Amino acid sequence: MNEKQRIVIIEGGLSGLTLAYLLTKRNIDFIILEASSRLGGRIQTVTGTLQTPLELGATWFSDLHSNLLFLINELGLRKYPQFSKGLTLFQTKSFEQPQKFYIPEAEKPSYRLTGGTQMLIDTLGAKLPQDRIFLNCKIRSIKQTGEGMMLENDMGKEIEADKVILCIPPQLVSNIMFSPLLPEELTALLPNLQTWMAGSIKFTLEYDQPFWRNQGYSGMLYSHAGIITEMYDHTNFEEDRFGFTGFLNTGASAYMPKVRKGLVLQQLGELIGKKALTPTAYFDKVWSDEFILTGNLTIQRPHQDNGHPLLHHSYMKGNLYLAASETATQYPGYMEGAVIAARSVSEKLIEFIT
Repeated sequence: MNEKQRIVIIEGGLSGLTLAYLLTKRNIDFIILEASSRLGGRIQTVTGTLQTPLELGATWFSDLHSNLLFLINELGLRKYPQFSKGLTLFQTKSFEQPQKFYIPEAEKPSYRLTGGTQMLIDTLGAKLPQDRIFLNCKIRSIKQTGEGMMLENDMGKEIEADKVILCIPPQLVSNIMFSPLLPEELTALLPNLQTWMAGSIKFTLEYDQPFWRNQGYSGMLYSHAGIITEMYDHTNFEEDRFGFTGFLNTGASAYMPKVRKGLVLQQLGELIGKKALTPTAYFDKVWSDEFILTGNLTIQRPHQDNGHPLLHHSYMKGNLYLAASETATQYPGYMEGAVIAARSVSEKLIEFIT
């Protein structure tokens, strides 16, 4: 990273990788600086003991997400519908039996990716020059230098660039020192701009058999009473790997992981039987680490300030852009929003380069 970079993309999640992929197709040079030890951002697929792909991050999409679907098709990936056939459970009180009801299969279902959502990240990453991707590189300052930019990482290394694209959640932009300072109206907006999934707790379980399907259940569970608030069947495309995924009550972030696991199994054992007590794998993740969240946010509505007009401007003499999913005016926070944001900024950069 000694030479001056044309374009520096900060963060290697879906928006950053999609942007890099679009630039690669135009033979435009870039580097990606990812603060964590992995690519993917809010997409994270882990592997169970039986090699089941299990989602701890973004999972579902629909026919409405045309930009994401176009990218999936272009990359040669395959989607399949979320399983929903059978009885669904709704638990209103811990001391009452759950309600059971049948939901017809949706005419327009939500989808999952064959092999796990991580396939999207891995496939994009494989199409990029590997020497242009740098992990464990957290940027702490960005300075304007004449017509260009100078970045400094947390190890004190300086990186010179023409253009800088911030694909980190906008709220995290507040952690970077800028010289000159960003406009007051933008700095006032960023701290309370909601990052989708921030603070959520995603869990996933692996089993050697789909016992719930055999008992006529869909795997869908909604609860006002237990640690699990919602859950879905997580069987793979080939239907030879089985499990659940869903969300836990956000108050459970205060518990140790083994306590959360125990409460999850207790709830499932009471609702769908003893076979639920012996998974082959359990994982959960509290989405509140330094790569997604900072400070205590006051969120008054879902997607608060997502797609705000200030997020679409360029700054620092037109050399700084924001391109996280939350900047999109359509489906902000979702995978579709990430692709839309990447496409929007790529068009602006192509105009600059050409």
